[in-house]
Amino acid sequence: MRGRACGQAALDHPGRPAHNDLMMNDARRYAPSAARNRDAILKALTPYLPNYGRVLEVASGSGEHTMHFAAAHPRLMFQPSDPDPDGRASTDAWTRHLGLTNVEPAIELDVTQGSTPAIKADVVICINMIHIAPWSAIVGLMRSAAILLPPDGLLYLYGPYRRTGEHTAPSNAAFDADLKARNPAWGVRDLEAVVKLAADQCFSAPDIEAMPANNLSLFFRRH
Repeated sequence: MRGRACGQAALDHPGRPAHNDLMMNDARRYAPSAARNRDAILKALTPYLPNYGRVLEVASGSGEHTMHFAAAHPRLMFQPSDPDPDGRASTDAWTRHLGLTNVEPAIELDVTQGSTPAIKADVVICINMIHIAPWSAIVGLMRSAAILLPPDGLLYLYGPYRRTGEHTAPSNAAFDADLKARNPAWGVRDLEAVVKLAADQCFSAPDIEAMPANNLSLFFRRH
């Protein structure tokens, strides 16, 4: 991958397991983790966001992160996406319920399949996906972001990581073991491997911010 010129890539996207969410009478879903971390993520992400532009969220799940961010940043347009039709229905139902005018209808996007949406984005965000997806999903995510983002565009990742081959907390080690028991292709990723993959796709070394519950925020800039 080192030999590829910056800007040349093909897209993929991961499936993510169904949430054990409490369903309402409509299509809206609730993801307890989103309720726990959305304020901390918004606080970390806000200083990096442009004043105007389009934000693509990969693997939006229930759509609750998109809603939270869009409500806080009405001058930005948000494009949610997910490979799961129930997830997309949940996102669209939340948009209707909240009456948000800066959230576009959720699109189908599976970064493991090599397809890239016919859009441009100033920011690509992906929250709690890469540890519940095969490595090909991370490759696809990076390739997609390299295509969609302009120079200096932002790629934001959130989740748990190993650092220098070690878990950062016993709870992350237990979580990693549980993920691999459910699917051997899943697991907490090595930060260094993710950073190298991003560099191969012409992204800068990330700014790294420690987050609650032993998670990290990674902020990459497109060269």
